[in-house]
Amino acid sequence: MPQSFSSILVHLVFSTKNREPWIRAPIESELYAYGTQLLNNADCPALAMNGMADHLHTLFRLSRTKTVADVVEELKSSMSRWIKTKGTGFQGFYWQSGYGAFSVSQSNVANVIEYIRNQPEHHRGVSFQDELRALLRKHEIEIDERYAWD
Repeated sequence: MPQSFSSILVHLVFSTKNREPWIRAPIESELYAYGTQLLNNADCPALAMNGMADHLHTLFRLSRTKTVADVVEELKSSMSRWIKTKGTGFQGFYWQSGYGAFSVSQSNVANVIEYIRNQPEHHRGVSFQDELRALLRKHEIEIDERYAWD
């Protein structure tokens, strides 16, 4: 085949270090716009991005020339540098070292976008830890709680 084709959709989740509540007004909407732009510029079009004060969700289409790990590293490091430019109150900002990346079928894109957009409503009754545990169970990934939360 003379051309390469791919359609790999990734639901990415990562949290702030120690789940500190850094992502809030006035930077929240700017942060999501910046993260969306970063993904788009990396040839990984963002379909949705939202989160809570202590974590972020995004759905994007993975470029056929990049790895998930490379995209996550670039996204987290660029967003971290950006946040630290928002004033002295943000100098202590860090992301948690790990992340969750989950495959999404094309038929489920609308549901995942809705899930990401409705994070505030979703988290009225569910903690980040319980949300991540549920995502891991859904994708049949085992978790070792001793190393999952930093």
